[in-house]
Amino acid sequence: MTDAAKAAPISTRFTEMVGVQYPIVQTGMGWVSGPSLTAATANAGGLGILASATMTYDELEFAIKKTKSLTNKPFGVNLRADATDANERVDLMIREGVKVASFALAPKKELIAKLKDNGLVVVPSIGAAKHAVKVASWGADAVIVQGGEGGGHTGPVATTLLLPSVVDALGGNDGPTSIPVIAAGGFFDGRGLVAALAYGADGVAMGTRFLLTSDSAVPESVKQEYLKRTLNDTVVSLKVDGMPHRVLRTQLVEALENGSRAKALVAAARNANEFKQMTGMKWTSMLRDGASMKKSGDRSWQQIIMAGNTPMLLKAGLVDGNTEAGVLASGQVVGMINDLPSCDELIQSIMTQAHSRLASLPR
Repeated sequence: MTDAAKAAPISTRFTEMVGVQYPIVQTGMGWVSGPSLTAATANAGGLGILASATMTYDELEFAIKKTKSLTNKPFGVNLRADATDANERVDLMIREGVKVASFALAPKKELIAKLKDNGLVVVPSIGAAKHAVKVASWGADAVIVQGGEGGGHTGPVATTLLLPSVVDALGGNDGPTSIPVIAAGGFFDGRGLVAALAYGADGVAMGTRFLLTSDSAVPESVKQEYLKRTLNDTVVSLKVDGMPHRVLRTQLVEALENGSRAKALVAAARNANEFKQMTGMKWTSMLRDGASMKKSGDRSWQQIIMAGNTPMLLKAGLVDGNTEAGVLASGQVVGMINDLPSCDELIQSIMTQAHSRLASLPR
């Protein structure tokens, strides 16, 4: 498609801040958001984000270089702020000229300052208005706010309530503490983008919708499993890793939900050991990570042990294609998706519909 045939940009504070055409973010999904998907999103005019939590340092270095070979557009990297090598990964991002650093857990003030001093845009994900105010006071440049409809780790409040509460808490779009807000959870088309902008957001972030594109490396058989699902085919489980985690309903998930806590802990420990061997991590590093997680949040040691479940269960489903032995993270929006466009086709359809909706609104 020629530039002349492409949908017109929509400029927001966020697009200007990160240097992209369209206010659309592809979230950093573990095992899913690799170089091909991230670069395809960037080339399509959105912001692609590499997921590094399931990568070793060397794998992240390769992924960043590979992404740079596939696009000259800005992209981001999602980091675990509590990882023992977070500073080393930040140094790598600075050296490689990565534009955006996103976080599932809020980074410390010192890490935010280091990133900002070196020209990176810092975008934590938050699940409550008070957390948005806190990270804004620490210097975060923008926030991603995910409502309960979203996949993976999520909270109980719907996007339609959480989003305006965060915008208001930050002082609207022109208050002294105002920073761009990116809305996540339940978005998949141009109508949702227009609605988010009307609520005061500066863009939308999508995970499941980008997972279900032709540019996603998820096995075709797994994508077809997603496409079969309805709006009622996800569940928020506490049995995957001890934290609220929205996933597709599968036989494995039903077994986890109905199984004993003792068996779940044994399975979690086994999976944690497998993840340790695969990534080359040492038990001492994993224990330090666990202590850091406990210090930074309200997790019990049982929940931290269960967190070892997540990478391997997701890998089994999203990489190995074993839907019987793996877990498939998904937003409720899966029930609204029935095709596998390229990232460019997806973003163009969203933007075309958004412009059409905006033009049809009474003025």
